[in-house]
Amino acid sequence: MAFFTHHICRGLSSSAVRHVVIQNVTIIGGGQMGAGIAQVAASTGHAVTLVDTNEDILKKAVKGIEGNLKRVVKKKFADKPEAGEEFLQKAMQNVSISTDAGSVVQGTDLVVEAIVENLKVKQDLFGGLDKLAPAHTIFASNTSSLSITDIASSTNRLDRFGGLHFFNPVPVMRLVEVIATSSTSQETFDSLLNFSKMLGKTSVSCKDTPGFIVNRLLLPYILDAVRMYERGDGSKEDIDIAMKLGCGYPMGPFELSDYVGLDTMKFIMDGWSAANPDNPMFAQSEVLNKLVAEGKFGKKTGEGFYKYK
Repeated sequence: MAFFTHHICRGLSSSAVRHVVIQNVTIIGGGQMGAGIAQVAASTGHAVTLVDTNEDILKKAVKGIEGNLKRVVKKKFADKPEAGEEFLQKAMQNVSISTDAGSVVQGTDLVVEAIVENLKVKQDLFGGLDKLAPAHTIFASNTSSLSITDIASSTNRLDRFGGLHFFNPVPVMRLVEVIATSSTSQETFDSLLNFSKMLGKTSVSCKDTPGFIVNRLLLPYILDAVRMYERGDGSKEDIDIAMKLGCGYPMGPFELSDYVGLDTMKFIMDGWSAANPDNPMFAQSEVLNKLVAEGKFGKKTGEGFYKYK
């Protein structure tokens, strides 16, 4: 923690903010990530409101959460069906949905944003909510590639703004990257770390640098593998087998790329390349660009580096 420079900005009500025990959570974005975060938070006793502009997306998300929790119950409460049913009912009672973010945030301790990876859209969202949320409310983004500092700049609560980067699928993946900017207060950071612990996750502390820890190491590694393939240094299959059997990785870089989504990878790398045009680590890949242009994003489209039935 010594590498962090935490201080409280002299902004809105900063002196009134101390360690916040997070109980009421608002999650903006009813997609896979938002629904996953909502499921975990509801399962650990938090009151969760899932917000999206589309009510059909919200209904689909709640149905998905219930289905996932039923599978959890079947596995964890095989010998105690009554306890399993009680767990399921309590968790689902903790989940509410709304299409009115402005109204919901007025009674929340934490807002977690999990919407499209577009800086202006995120800034507009938080800029509007900042005027409506109570002084103690902490804002956090689930962004995997954008600067938390840049997102927070649209608000007057820089001391109460951080990053909570969950991994997909959220109920399964144990890690949360907790990101502090140079303006995030120690109280806010401690609250986010404690919240992650309450969710049963393992958290790591990150600076607000491109890709934080995981993606900053993972994406250049994957792109290096792609460049090896482009040069003819090895086939996709051989590179994947080599990394699985030689390094003990569960997936090779091409398999992992298809799982993550080639469009997602390209979006992140394009952003880093634009910000660091002279860094060869972020250089463009012709093969990746071609696959994305052809709509071959990986498993979700049925084809990426490999074909899927």
